[in-house]
Amino acid sequence: MADWDEMVLIGRIARPHGLKGHVVVNPETDFVDERFAKGSRMWTRVAGTVEPLTVATSRVQGGRPVVAFEGFAKIEDVERLAGGELRIPETELQVLAAGNYYEHQLAGCTVETIGGEQVGTVVKVQGGLAGSCLIVEGTRGEVLIPFVATICPEVDIEARRIRIDPPEGLLEVNRK
Repeated sequence: MADWDEMVLIGRIARPHGLKGHVVVNPETDFVDERFAKGSRMWTRVAGTVEPLTVATSRVQGGRPVVAFEGFAKIEDVERLAGGELRIPETELQVLAAGNYYEHQLAGCTVETIGGEQVGTVVKVQGGLAGSCLIVEGTRGEVLIPFVATICPEVDIEARRIRIDPPEGLLEVNRK
């Protein structure tokens, strides 16, 4: 098992579901079916203790997984898990196609223009299939930058740097 702080968030336990030890999960992954499949292993931290969980059964209801974990047979067993994060080691993430990134890989990256002007640091990624925006905090305040190849032509995850070619006015919109 990897160190908790080095693991990647894949979901949060919202609440117990029913009386037989199931929980509703708010997923933080695009791979819900694979990540919460029977036999999948993940970790949670309760009262400072990291413990492994193995999926016994899973189904999607209302867009969210309803999961039962091995060894949790009734509501009293899972009540203590409510609100807890579910994480996996980064080494267990699926390999993405070139040009695709996990949100945690982008968060913390410095952003600069292709001319070398510092813009700030990615604090969050918002959006989904329709398109994502980088939320960047810097001297201009909060700037939203569409995460598309024409605006973000250089993404270097290892160097933790994203170089942008912003259209006219994009950065000035938030100038203080």
